[in-house]
Amino acid sequence: MKTTQSGTGIREKVLDLSSLTGAARFRAAFVDLREGINLLPLAVTLGWLDIKMRYRGSILGPFWMTITTAVMVAALGVLYAELFGIVLKDYLPFLALSLVLWGYISTLITEAASVFSLQSKLITAARMPFSMFATQAIIRNFLVLAHNAVVVLGVFLIFHIVPHKIWLIVPALALWSLDSLAILLCLGVVGARFRDIPPIVGSLLQVFFFITPIIWRPELVGALSGWLLLDPLYPLIAIIRAPLLGESLPRLIWEAALAHSAVLVVIATLVFARFRARIAYWV
Repeated sequence: MKTTQSGTGIREKVLDLSSLTGAARFRAAFVDLREGINLLPLAVTLGWLDIKMRYRGSILGPFWMTITTAVMVAALGVLYAELFGIVLKDYLPFLALSLVLWGYISTLITEAASVFSLQSKLITAARMPFSMFATQAIIRNFLVLAHNAVVVLGVFLIFHIVPHKIWLIVPALALWSLDSLAILLCLGVVGARFRDIPPIVGSLLQVFFFITPIIWRPELVGALSGWLLLDPLYPLIAIIRAPLLGESLPRLIWEAALAHSAVLVVIATLVFARFRARIAYWV
């Protein structure tokens, strides 16, 4: 910031973008993140308001998503259990949990590409930390995830599935939150600059849906299962899915999830710190 004096004698503070070089950019990005965390109650309120406005006038509201998910799980579960030759009791809980978790990931990544562009009016009208818009999107999608979790709970009750080592969900959700923030900040900046990013992301997600073990179990690929660790979405889903299904989780999967997360955080930090000051001009 630098101070200038207008013709009326009033001293005004203006943002000097030329001074934001090197370490100053990282300090500014850190301040943005800190202010975004301080505004977490506002992000929660706005995230809940987004869901209310989206389903305004609807009788069931966001539970329409839950019904849609339940129908998809039932239809695909019966079909693919027969195609893969798997007992329905073993396959349906896996499929229900996988589709619900994938719903969060795919929706968040899709929204990440336009998280700043859709808030262009607010960004240009008021000074707010950009990270607040990212936390708002995280809260909104976690609320949707909580609604869809009813489907998983229903399937678990029907087939008497009892989760084991459920405490492992806590670090897994913490890693999900960190990765979600990094994805939103990184793709949000790139999407604000290049408007081709949202359709590209949508196309890539369709590919990842089929190459990631969502509707098929990872052991079906046999000796090629080790290559699945190169898919950044597979370890992320597995660290939550395995404890809830009562399955053992190899340490290698956690290591892969942490490695992918570290790379993502580094890239997001560099991108956000370097181009944060330009977002208001790009949107």
